[in-house]
Amino acid sequence: MRARFSQYDVIVAGGGPAGTTAATLLAQHGHHVVLFEKESHPRFHIGESMLPFSEPVLQRLGVDWSQFGIAKSGAEFVDERTGKHMFFQLSWEKQAYQIERAQFDKALFDNAIHHGVEAHQHTLVNAITIKDDGVEVNVDGNRIRSRYVIDATGRQALMGRSLQTIKRIENLGRYALFTHYSNVQSAESDALFASGNIIVPVLADGWIWVIPLAGRKISVGLVLNQTTRGGKNITELYDHAVGQSQLLNRLLDGATQDWPLRSEANFSYVNQQRYGKRFTCCGDAAGFLDPVFSSGVFLALTGAERVADRVHKGLIDQREDDPDLHRIDDSDYELGFATMRVFIERFYQTDLIHNVFFEAGRDLRIKQNISHLLAGDLWSGSNPWQQSLLSGRYRRREDGDNKNGKTVTDLSNSA
Repeated sequence: MRARFSQYDVIVAGGGPAGTTAATLLAQHGHHVVLFEKESHPRFHIGESMLPFSEPVLQRLGVDWSQFGIAKSGAEFVDERTGKHMFFQLSWEKQAYQIERAQFDKALFDNAIHHGVEAHQHTLVNAITIKDDGVEVNVDGNRIRSRYVIDATGRQALMGRSLQTIKRIENLGRYALFTHYSNVQSAESDALFASGNIIVPVLADGWIWVIPLAGRKISVGLVLNQTTRGGKNITELYDHAVGQSQLLNRLLDGATQDWPLRSEANFSYVNQQRYGKRFTCCGDAAGFLDPVFSSGVFLALTGAERVADRVHKGLIDQREDDPDLHRIDDSDYELGFATMRVFIERFYQTDLIHNVFFEAGRDLRIKQNISHLLAGDLWSGSNPWQQSLLSGRYRRREDGDNKNGKTVTDLSNSA
């Protein structure tokens, strides 16, 4: 049965952090893996702020992420209108970094090759066909065969869109306007580069990210609701918001804008069928959330790690055709995704910043609990603020088929 589809053990579609992580770990397990990336590295990608709890996965990959950026201490939320601010320490047991994604993603891709992955760039996966005895993938007109396929195609979400299982999260519609600045030499910026902190100035209808990068560079992005454009062009919107911030005026005094504004619409979604017979999805192909709490790469890395370990076990046991191969990980995946989803919803739909974040200094336990979630500590089960956050939004259901016996968060509930 396997002979017909023995060209590869696993095909990975997509060469971003999720795809390269899954491919590398499977190759480390000794499997014959091929990876296809439609673009080429290095490529620009926004998302420079990393979470500390990504560190264990990177250690397994053998990647030293400190060489791609500067150490990150924490995150500071600021409301310049009221003068309120709150700092959350993120790096304590584990260290995070602010990195440039083009370099980081290329390093992950090169690392996959180093570990034995056959990797191709400028190669588009057009279609995936699941058969009883294997998988057939159309790659630039050629048929490639394997025992299993991993969809890490990002927001292209090849399997999800093919199966029509992508469901948009309606209440998280935002768009971002962003650019980088170099030659940032202001006195105000010295402390920022020394700490590596991300600063989040909060606006009446959105927020700004300010992320220090190596080489005295800063990433600045404006995130607004889809309905607040009001006929203005993107340059007018961005210049108005940045110009109103005295903090940014001081930080960027004398700096050079590296390239014209870029924009990106954010349509958050869930993939209602993340896995099935001989396939699974990871990273943004499994679900995408607004990046306000930097969860994208983190969920990609940690999700791909679980996927790789489960596929490895399935291949070894010769049960890779089991459509429920990944069911055992449902609870952990859904808990992490749901926590970030509710966190983001509360950020936009309630006065979470003023009523909770800015008041967290009154209760050290709450501040520590928030810090742990912002750092990516999502699965310990010991964070009472996380439990409170989830209990107010999602019902919980006991999944009798869930082999690990954990409670599963029902993501099908609408807002």
